[in-house]
Amino acid sequence: MCEESYEAAYGVSNAGLVPRKDGDRIELSIWYLGEEHSNPALKDSTSMTASDLMDRLAEHKTLGSAPQEELAWLAAHGSLRRLCAGEVLSHKGVPVDGLYVVLSGHVILYVDRGAGLQKMIEWRTGDVSGMLPYSRLGSPPGDAIAQEPTEILSLDRKHLRALTHECFEITSILVRTMLDRARLFTSSELHNEKMISLGKLSAGLAHELNNPASAIERSASLLGDRLEDTEMATRALGEAKLSDAQLAAIDAIRASCVAAQINTVRSPLEQSDREEAIADWLAAHRVDIANAYMLADTEVTFEALDQLAAAVSGSALNSVLRWAAASCAVRRLASGIQDAATRISGLVKAVKGFTNMDQAMVAQSVDLRSSLGNTVAVLRSKAREKSVAVSVELEGNLPHVRGYAGELNQIWGNLIDNALDAVPSGGRVDVRASRNGQGVVVRIVDDGPGIPAQDLARIFDPFFTTKPMGQGMGLGLDIVRRLVRHNDAAIEVESNRGRTEFRVTLPIAQTGTPGVAE
Repeated sequence: MCEESYEAAYGVSNAGLVPRKDGDRIELSIWYLGEEHSNPALKDSTSMTASDLMDRLAEHKTLGSAPQEELAWLAAHGSLRRLCAGEVLSHKGVPVDGLYVVLSGHVILYVDRGAGLQKMIEWRTGDVSGMLPYSRLGSPPGDAIAQEPTEILSLDRKHLRALTHECFEITSILVRTMLDRARLFTSSELHNEKMISLGKLSAGLAHELNNPASAIERSASLLGDRLEDTEMATRALGEAKLSDAQLAAIDAIRASCVAAQINTVRSPLEQSDREEAIADWLAAHRVDIANAYMLADTEVTFEALDQLAAAVSGSALNSVLRWAAASCAVRRLASGIQDAATRISGLVKAVKGFTNMDQAMVAQSVDLRSSLGNTVAVLRSKAREKSVAVSVELEGNLPHVRGYAGELNQIWGNLIDNALDAVPSGGRVDVRASRNGQGVVVRIVDDGPGIPAQDLARIFDPFFTTKPMGQGMGLGLDIVRRLVRHNDAAIEVESNRGRTEFRVTLPIAQTGTPGVAE
């Protein structure tokens, strides 16, 4: 029998192990309905006497320091369970039935966050798990599974109140264990939540960086061909031996191309029509129409082309147009590379500002203009994927606030990220900041479906989430609440159908705060 309790093994309910002295020998007995029932087969089937159990409790890493009489009480009211490898000690969503003292073996609590089972916490020989005194634990977030043959002394939860009265030292040990477990559990979940947030941030940043990086790659690959065209056209232009008036006309068309850097974007149909029109013009002037696609990429006007044709004709016109097209293409590609590199530099700057790298962890003067702007820049790709409009409206002459810059950025990141998750495709998120008395209020408003009234009071509770499995663990707003308190701020929320508003009120930075001029 791989999993057994003495109650199940012998068909006795409300049973417990009690030490019983029979002459000089101590045996395990079963106490049932106030009567003592010895079972001769007990020793053979369990291979553990009461004295053996007391010895193992005395050597227990967690409870061994407790007085003998308290360990005896625990042994008297507990039941022994044996688990084979792979058997479940407690099930997800099912109330834990009591305190578990791990005498030997190894148990792991697995949680499914949407990407398969993950180890959350584990217990080995000498540990204590399950329902502890004064714990608010209801049902576990996952299954606790034995990894090897495991022996557990289980104390039913109905005995926990009596345990706190009869066993002061054990209760003290278990309360300390509960606090340690809570810290470990919270630390583990906070780490996982931060890793999920980091993954989202990394994915968004990679998406944002990919566009300008791809633009640089495309432009650089074309630049070599355009430079070769320019060199050949320059040699042909030199052989044409143009006059000063003709060179002036060339300068005019080149200026027309250079003035084109105005970030206009044509549709494919507009671009095709323009290329076709330029090809028709070139054919009408008996010059090579192969230059049409390069000229179509510039902003050269037909007026400028007509002026050039009036000054230059024949084969010289073909050389001039080829040179002008290649020269303008080179400038356009170089400008595109510069714009893309600037975009990458801006993203790196935004991320550095968002994470507040190279900054000491001290309260300082924080400019909300850059703080909120950097956060929105980091989350822009997520907004773009859902076609969500994000606006930032800041009151003029908004004073700096006092706080930890990196933590404030994390607050904005979590709140705006939640708002983006809440709104439908094509929705809207507004970020506003204004002065209110001796503080500054930051409002993050979305037009999503709203938060149900029954959930509104619980949204800041750890591990409470309304998101689908794998999209959140319910720690984002708990982290926000903790960070808001650490920054001497306050947070409020109002929600109705079609409008949810989070308000964070921050103290204004006073003279003498680092970063504020005296």
